[in-house]
Amino acid sequence: MEKRNKYLDLLSEKYPTIRSLSKEIINLSAILNLPKGTEHFMSDIHGEYEAFCHILNNCAGVIREKADLLYRDRLSDSEIEEICTIIYYPKEKLRHMKSERVISAERYRLIIHRMIEIAGVLSSKYTRSKVRKAMPEDYAYIIDELLHAQKDEDDNQILYHQKILDSIIGIDAEDFIDALAGLIKRLAVDHLHIVGDIFDRGANADKILDLLIKHHSLDIQWGNHDILWIGAAAGNEACICNVVRGCIKYKTLEILENGYGISLRNLTVFAGSKYTDEDIMKRALRAITVMQFKAEGQIILRHPEYSMNDRLLMGRINKEAGTIELDGKEYPLNVPELPTLDPKTPYSFSPEEHSIINDLKNAFLNSSRLRKHVRFLLEKGGMYLCHNGNLLYHGCIPLDEDGNFFGVNLFGRLYKGRALLDLADSTVRHVWYSREKDSEELDLLWFLWCGRRSPLCGRNIKTFERYFIDDKSTWHEESDPYYRYYETEKCCSMILREFDLYSPYSHIINGHTPVLASSGEQPLKANGKLLVIDGGFCKDYHRKTGIAGYTLIYNSHGLRIKAHQPFESIEKALSDNTDIVSSSRLIETEKNRIMVKDTDNGRRIMEEIDDLYELLEYYKHSKPGKKPG
Repeated sequence: MEKRNKYLDLLSEKYPTIRSLSKEIINLSAILNLPKGTEHFMSDIHGEYEAFCHILNNCAGVIREKADLLYRDRLSDSEIEEICTIIYYPKEKLRHMKSERVISAERYRLIIHRMIEIAGVLSSKYTRSKVRKAMPEDYAYIIDELLHAQKDEDDNQILYHQKILDSIIGIDAEDFIDALAGLIKRLAVDHLHIVGDIFDRGANADKILDLLIKHHSLDIQWGNHDILWIGAAAGNEACICNVVRGCIKYKTLEILENGYGISLRNLTVFAGSKYTDEDIMKRALRAITVMQFKAEGQIILRHPEYSMNDRLLMGRINKEAGTIELDGKEYPLNVPELPTLDPKTPYSFSPEEHSIINDLKNAFLNSSRLRKHVRFLLEKGGMYLCHNGNLLYHGCIPLDEDGNFFGVNLFGRLYKGRALLDLADSTVRHVWYSREKDSEELDLLWFLWCGRRSPLCGRNIKTFERYFIDDKSTWHEESDPYYRYYETEKCCSMILREFDLYSPYSHIINGHTPVLASSGEQPLKANGKLLVIDGGFCKDYHRKTGIAGYTLIYNSHGLRIKAHQPFESIEKALSDNTDIVSSSRLIETEKNRIMVKDTDNGRRIMEEIDDLYELLEYYKHSKPGKKPG
């Protein structure tokens, strides 16, 4: 009761009169009866900056849909394409039009008029107050006036707005159009969910994070590649080796050297002195690969509870014969030389390797831009999220062979289901924010990256075999039983209940495993209870998946998924108004439109309204000037 009174005291300071209370209750009640905002879900972006940037700008095709709806009977396809491109890339497209000498005062006027019409359609599902708050501050009054222009008897308002446009065009039309484009994109997508794996394979995860930092409303569920970079930034040596190795392998060194200021000079000099490949980067790849398996071996030896002793493969190498024994069979290694491997202590770094590891660790620990990005991942991210009745996570919930939650032994206890993800989440945060790094907790970040029972990995990684052995029969990676059972409604319902989601309309939104659309695989599992939205943004996956990514859209009418075709380039979009071709598939249509009152935010608003009514009753029955407490 004491806490309750203190809360009402604070509330009374914000609403000191019956009139101010009543006004807020009316406002909040009105909001509850608006349609819910549009949510977009994307996963496994993997550094593909241009494609991701375009989908962020075209709002997964929603802006083109609204433009088609408005203008299909009034404008040609090329005119619609042009106005959409201006919305996607306002500054760049207008600069291109000026260079082509196709822009004029009248053209500016037409562009602004059409953009105001599109903004008007998109703003119709929000309160005027929310739309006003979404507007750029410098132009809020002007945009508000133009959005709500009303024809009157003497056309006074029309003339007034024409004068406003004349002033805008005469002063800075391009800046105004840029501000208007930002508003349209903000209204098209109310909230963005990134279901893991921003990093690796593509070269520009850093640029993607810079975009996301500016986004008005989003959350992130960490993927195993994100945790790998968090681990590297926190100083985990095995994570650092994995990050460097991946950048060399996928030829994406620019993110290390230009993005985060991490030099590989010492590594390449060392590799050049130890290995004889013609290509210096092949030498560097071999050097860091050997260091990676040594660093990983040290973690595995420290943690038998990880049950990963079968990954202690450096100790099985017959250096003289150039072979390795696996499951009772000898396989030749495709690497002619391993000069830093000591068979007696196969997981110890040589003095030179130790020096290089320390240099790399210092570079990762001291990269200010990387630290900024990791802090953002922690502020906006987590292992999972329950949002508006849906459960979002990147990887899996480890299961046993019978389809029950599997207990993973960590820190001397068994954790399974939700408790496992909660432990991982709290450990990642503690590692990052604690002044003294606990080595046992720091090791867990590597386990989360690639442990076979990690909820972010879920398979037995065979990096060693894929690098050292040509026989592909050794490359098969067994997956967690989760990936068999998630096809069944029973399993998905069990997982949803574990996270206190009991509604028949709840879904699991999952990333991590690319959907092989080209082979007929569908993103929907378990009769629609689970959706896998990894459609292969990464160019390396396009041939495998047959598409170039998914966007799941959840609006007031229901769920639909969009499959995107490969994106050429931003340059091509500016010159030819090309867009990403996307096909849409309806997943679930609601009988009744979903309103704000049906969402998590709606429930919070209803609780707030109850509190306001309680304070209102107190005001009505208390002496003037007396506080609630």
